[in-house]
Amino acid sequence: MSMLFVITSSKSCKEDFLTRIKRIASANPDRIILREKHLSQDDLLKLAIKCKEICDKYSVAFSVNSNIEVARKVNADIHLPYKLFVENNENIKDFSTIGVSVHSISEAETAEMLGASYLIAGHIFATDCKKGLKPRGLEYLSDISKAVKIPVLGIGGISLERLSSVLQTGAAGACVMSHFMNCDNPESEVSVFKKFAND
Repeated sequence: MSMLFVITSSKSCKEDFLTRIKRIASANPDRIILREKHLSQDDLLKLAIKCKEICDKYSVAFSVNSNIEVARKVNADIHLPYKLFVENNENIKDFSTIGVSVHSISEAETAEMLGASYLIAGHIFATDCKKGLKPRGLEYLSDISKAVKIPVLGIGGISLERLSSVLQTGAAGACVMSHFMNCDNPESEVSVFKKFAND
């Protein structure tokens, strides 16, 4: 079974953010990762509490990106960039699921060795989220997926049309951010992505 993770971006959301999270969660992606780096600690905590309630209601796994304290307070999983993961490795052993973003095979191998549950590798295709940065491509995703035993998900410019090529690399699934934040019908779009990934 291929996995679909949704990463939030309230700045690109085309409606009330929590309404959008409810709509996405109702279609049962495998995980929603709250990634709102512009928010203060207090605002992130308030938002995380509400998002966790929504995800719990729909039995969707929920992670907080980067902020270990907030993740712990709301009893969420944690997702960290590689550098933060290494720096805080001893402080996060209590989390049952720890995701790590990596950008090389050596980072992937080290993250696995240090206890990461899954990896997100990217960016695979050109994307507005990484304007001007050259994508790493499918071969890179394939190399990362082969280098470790834990699940690896691709991120960056992944559309429905590109999903099959992503899964053909051996990746365990895909992460999508902007598309699900601003598409017209997120319930349908998430369902179509999931069905396509698992046909």
